[in-house]
Amino acid sequence: MSSRLSHVAVIGGGIGGLCLAQGLRRASINVTVYERDRTADSRLQGFRLNIEPTGSTALHACLPPALWEVLVATAGDPGPGISFLDERMRPLVRIGQDGREPDPLDPTAGRHAVSRVTLRKLLLAGLDDVVRFGKECTGFAREADGTVTAKFADGTTASADVLVAADGANSRVWGQLHPEAGRTTLPATAVAGKLFLTEENRRWLPERLLTGMNVFWPRQDFLFTAIFRRREQPAAITARLGDRVRALGLEPEHLLADSHDDDYVLWAFIAHRDALPGFTAETRADPAAVREMLARRTAGWHPDLRRLLADSTPDTLYRTEFSAAEPLRPWETGNVTGLGDAVHHMPPVGGLGGNTALRDAHRLCAALTAADRGEEPLHRALHAYEADMLHHGFDTVREVVRNTGAAIDRSPLRRAATRWFFRSCGAVPPLGRAVFGER
Repeated sequence: MSSRLSHVAVIGGGIGGLCLAQGLRRASINVTVYERDRTADSRLQGFRLNIEPTGSTALHACLPPALWEVLVATAGDPGPGISFLDERMRPLVRIGQDGREPDPLDPTAGRHAVSRVTLRKLLLAGLDDVVRFGKECTGFAREADGTVTAKFADGTTASADVLVAADGANSRVWGQLHPEAGRTTLPATAVAGKLFLTEENRRWLPERLLTGMNVFWPRQDFLFTAIFRRREQPAAITARLGDRVRALGLEPEHLLADSHDDDYVLWAFIAHRDALPGFTAETRADPAAVREMLARRTAGWHPDLRRLLADSTPDTLYRTEFSAAEPLRPWETGNVTGLGDAVHHMPPVGGLGGNTALRDAHRLCAALTAADRGEEPLHRALHAYEADMLHHGFDTVREVVRNTGAAIDRSPLRRAATRWFFRSCGAVPPLGRAVFGER
């Protein structure tokens, strides 16, 4: 049976848009990605992304099997579960540390600490004839024949059966489709950084910081840490998987070139904006001022935590403010849809935004594939996808906003109550499992 979809146009070459493109390519559906950046490496983001089973399932389904195995090999093991501790590094509750070692290749159980740079490179692999760089989309027009035309800043256009907004929180496509879509600014300020691992600092870093993810719940503010340690080096991956990568028409040496990433501990510090009255835009841009602020806010914390922040490489410091998309009402389904941050932008707390974008890509790929194969009418397939995406996406936004609010809560009474609750969950394992479930 011939394809029922002549062309799918994806606006935006982030992880969601590229994951969708890989899946559609694998399903033999004609797809083009239009990315406004001039080149593939225009915006290299060096922080890790924690891929949960939801994201793993999407990547496993959309990537060619060999690329999925390369991704797992280049990623790091984030460690068993997650620990909640106080600012003196005393345990409150530990989740998902029952001793079981999941198979990292099993997408339903595997968790991966993935370099964003490497992930983007793998998602671009084999899509040279699919991705068009330097294409800034300015809007779209629906045509009388049922197609949709994307318009670009360079004066060109592209026609498609379906147009997908995957171009992030400031999506022009989504803004035209839903001009009522709003965004809420959250009263949070975040600073993140890396401490690259050396023989010297491995000697003083606590084992807890070297083996897993940690949430520190002090009497004020919030700190998250995670480890990035690659499972395999590029040479070993090439030796083991090189022939399978070459069978895809790719050169493993080129694919893995410059993919070596030094091991490091990632940390993210979050505080209520009103608690930092002197922390202006100018001081946020000054690494020395950032370190001074962190030293002041963490007085009384465990010395190893303070040293982690103080010894981190200055040029890895990343500062950001938080915002979140406001909920949307269900809409009339057409041939323009969206995924990821274009629809349900959320703060980067817990890595849920990236995993949700990958989930969207997987679900949308399945919907378009079903329509292409004649298994379901296009309108019905897209309507079901949008209903699911709307529900799950904004449920996740609410969860992240709620967690952010708790992290920056300035009430001593509520923070003390939260710490007591965590301790209770840690002291009574059945309560902990009932509250947090099995990670």
